[in-house]
Amino acid sequence: MFHFTEDCILGMEEIDNEHRHLFDLINQVMGMVQSEYKGDQYSDIKELLDELEEYADMHFAHEEAYMEEICDPELIIQRPQHMFFRESVMEYMVQNIDDDESQQMLLEELMHFLAKWLYHHILGSDIMIGKLPPLEEWMVRENPCEFTEEYMTGLELIDNEHQLLFELVERMHNLVRSGEAEANPDEAMKILKELKQYTKYHFTDEEEYMTNIGYEGLEAQKRAHEAFIHQLDAINKEDIEANSREHLESLVEFLLGWLIHHILQADKKIPGGVK
Repeated sequence: MFHFTEDCILGMEEIDNEHRHLFDLINQVMGMVQSEYKGDQYSDIKELLDELEEYADMHFAHEEAYMEEICDPELIIQRPQHMFFRESVMEYMVQNIDDDESQQMLLEELMHFLAKWLYHHILGSDIMIGKLPPLEEWMVRENPCEFTEEYMTGLELIDNEHQLLFELVERMHNLVRSGEAEANPDEAMKILKELKQYTKYHFTDEEEYMTNIGYEGLEAQKRAHEAFIHQLDAINKEDIEANSREHLESLVEFLLGWLIHHILQADKKIPGGVK
C-alpha cells in the first residue's frame, strides 16, 4: 500500500486532498494487480481509467490556476509534465484489453507508472509550488545564487558540498542570462551533467551521514533526493535547443529553488548542525 505521508503534504488543502485521492487510486490499481481473481476485469479497468482522466483534468486545472494566481515560476515546468500524464492515460485507454492476459499486463504497467509519477512529481515538482518568489522578483536579485549564511546547516562537509552546488547552478544561471545557453546548448548540457554527477555524490554523502547517526528522516530524504535526480535526468539537449530563454530561466529557478527549499525545510533539521 502507498501511504500519504507528511513529506507529501504541500499545505494547500484542496491540492493535498486531491493528492490523497491519487494515492487511493494507485492503491486500487495495486489491489487489482495483487488480487487472486484473474478473470475478466474489463469494465473495472475502463471505469478506473475514466476516473484517472477525470482526476487529471480536475486536479491539474486546480494546480495550474493556483500557480497562475501567484505567478509561480514552477508552472512552466509543471505544464509539460501534466500533459505527459494526460497523454499516458489516454494511451492506456485505447489499448486492447479484451483478454485477461492483456488486462493484467496493463494493470501492472499502470501501477508502475502511477507509483513513479506519484513520488517523482509530487516530491520533485509539486513540493515547490508556492515556495519560489514570482519570476520578476526572483531574477532581479543581485545574485540569487549566492550561498549565504541562512543556508548553513553547521555540518561542515554538507555545507561545503551545498556551496559547490550553488556555484554550479550559478554557472548555469550566468550562461542563461548572457544568452549563451541558447547559442551553445552543449555548454549548458556540460554544466547540467556536472550538476547531476555532483548532486548524486552529495546525496550519497548526506545519506551516509544520516544513516550513521540513525536519523529518522532518512527515508523521506531519500525519496526527495531520488525525485530531484529524476528531474535532472529528464532535462535533455533537445529541450534546451527548442525552448525559449524564458523556459531556460524557469529551469534555473527550479534548480536553485528546489535546492534552497530542501536545505531550509529538510537539511537544516538533520541533527548535529546549527539550527
